[in-house]
Amino acid sequence: MNRFYKLALAAIALLCLTVSSPPSGTAQPAQQSAKTNLEIDLPEVVAEVKAAYDRYNQAVNSNNVAILDATFRNDPRTIRYGNAENLYGYKEIEAFRAATRPAAGPPRTLSKTIITTYGRDFAVASTLTQRANAPGKVGRQMQTWVRFPEGWRVVAASVSTIDVPPGDRPH
Repeated sequence: MNRFYKLALAAIALLCLTVSSPPSGTAQPAQQSAKTNLEIDLPEVVAEVKAAYDRYNQAVNSNNVAILDATFRNDPRTIRYGNAENLYGYKEIEAFRAATRPAAGPPRTLSKTIITTYGRDFAVASTLTQRANAPGKVGRQMQTWVRFPEGWRVVAASVSTIDVPPGDRPH
């Protein structure tokens, strides 16, 4: 069989797997994508990611650099965009934390946190953050989490701080 036909058969097999229905009698997940049967927001998976996410955020508030570093996947493809830095690879993220992590300041409070899981091994966590020493500012944090043999790890993150948008200001 030439390469074209092998590739075509592989594509057809993948398409069949993507659109097939789960066997009858299986438990239905919280939500499924109509095209892929991807299980979205399985409660037990959301709980796992939330526990890892909470551990990370507690480490931010307590300045626990060991937990902060361990939360990110030790891989050159891990990325973290910050307020004033673009970090490519775990080594850059680790070096940034070692060089710039200040003593713990006032704790951040989180609001509008949303954790969405896709299947059993992928999740996105988003939240807004506020600090008492930064009135009129709101932080934004988004993280992409993946389950690895060693547990849930962040593979991509972005943090930024902006002025509180007019529609979000107290009246």
